[in-house]
Amino acid sequence: MPQDPASSLNPALRIGLQLIEVLEAHDFGGSHEARKARIKEMMTEVLLPTDDEYLERYPHQLSGGQQQRVGLAMAFACRPSVIVLDEPTTGLDVSTQEHVLKTIRQLTRDHGVAALYITHDLAVIADLADDVAVMYSGRVVEQGEVAEIFKNPAHPYTRHLVAAAPDIAGKKAIIGLAGRAQSPGKRPVGCSFAPRCELVEDACRVEFPKMVSVGGRQSAACIKATQVASVIVRSAKPESTRKIGEPVIEVSAVSAGYSGNTVVHEVSLTIRKGECLALVGESGSGKTTVSRAIGGLHREWTGSIRLNGRELKTMARQRAVTDRLAIQYVFQNPYGSLNPRRTVGDSIVRPLVIDGKSKDDARRAVLEVLDKVSLPGSYANKYPDQLSGGERQRIAIARALVSEPEVLVCDEVTSALDVLVQAAIVDLLSDLRRQLGLAMLFVTHNLPLVRSIADEVAVMSEGRIVEVGPSESVIGNPQQQYTQSLILATPSIERSMR
Repeated sequence: MPQDPASSLNPALRIGLQLIEVLEAHDFGGSHEARKARIKEMMTEVLLPTDDEYLERYPHQLSGGQQQRVGLAMAFACRPSVIVLDEPTTGLDVSTQEHVLKTIRQLTRDHGVAALYITHDLAVIADLADDVAVMYSGRVVEQGEVAEIFKNPAHPYTRHLVAAAPDIAGKKAIIGLAGRAQSPGKRPVGCSFAPRCELVEDACRVEFPKMVSVGGRQSAACIKATQVASVIVRSAKPESTRKIGEPVIEVSAVSAGYSGNTVVHEVSLTIRKGECLALVGESGSGKTTVSRAIGGLHREWTGSIRLNGRELKTMARQRAVTDRLAIQYVFQNPYGSLNPRRTVGDSIVRPLVIDGKSKDDARRAVLEVLDKVSLPGSYANKYPDQLSGGERQRIAIARALVSEPEVLVCDEVTSALDVLVQAAIVDLLSDLRRQLGLAMLFVTHNLPLVRSIADEVAVMSEGRIVEVGPSESVIGNPQQQYTQSLILATPSIERSMR
């Protein structure tokens, strides 16, 4: 079962026909009528309608969660013995993710199917899996029962993963890890994790360590795996005394829509200097539409958006140059927002060239902004396909920062990143807010992450803000039933280990 259901379904074929094709390809089910009956049986099991009208729909007429359930129906249609699920809930909001995970759990149990679940979401592993294998640079470095691994990780890399994972059950400082995994062909002799490990010894660089038992069914590939390990990750940065200043962005009674259909209703919110406001909600709640209106990227909206008290025009191209530079947007997919034919330096420098800066000043600014996002100046000569996902996201942030904005709009910027890269990006954004006093709108459906990064949270449902307040109050003691349901639907390592 692939990660992206939209790309794994044929957009030109109705879903009923695609399900029939799966059965025909494997010569399963016998007659056409028997196959239709099997399809209805599977649609019922994945909690989707079985009527002809629904089966006549095309993939684009289904939500992301519905597309993923159709993918599940296809995977289970021929009664397999083993199912491989490759990041099946990445990009789904917590409510949809909960339904998909429940369906996977129920189907594997009912049909006695062995499941291999590939993911970088540790909370999902804690909630769903029985056993876990941790991989680094093409090798399994630790494996065992889920409870053993999470309660007492034996390999340094596993400890870093657990330390980097935010949790909805409590606020924690998420801690990143310096460096990056080497690409195939450039991996060092010995333990591949040695260049990033605090416990490295000369012996680690000679040969890859053998898997050794550390108790129960748990084993790890580390020469120090059997030792009682203290916390080896670097200590978290202390809570800053960051000053929250005057309002920078004021959104008043904003309504927005598409083709005349209103999807956002009378939304009002304020973002202050140095403050991070998280805008959360399920897919389709309207949060990205609000963020795009603030950035001047959405045409159909009414109401008022002010920057430092000045009324902003609807579209970015209608706004003054200073206002365009003051609000910068970081998109969800950094690869899609970077021109693959341009070097990193060319992509970063474009806003400055448009602003009329000289080449020397622009080049100097590129090097300065790369340093701000903790990348060497040599990266200016690289192309996007030469970078990792985390590095691309840093470049996207650098491009946003080069015009010295007052407001940074981050739209799901960590949704496809693993927990260590996510921790590094969050750490970077927190540093930038502290150093530059940026006002930040952080659009996400990752509630555990909100607890670790945001000062304020606004919860959206069906185009309306239903709850707003300090992040600890909203996440720790939600008052609205909708917010409570989102939090209950969010997997938690801490809750799963109790």
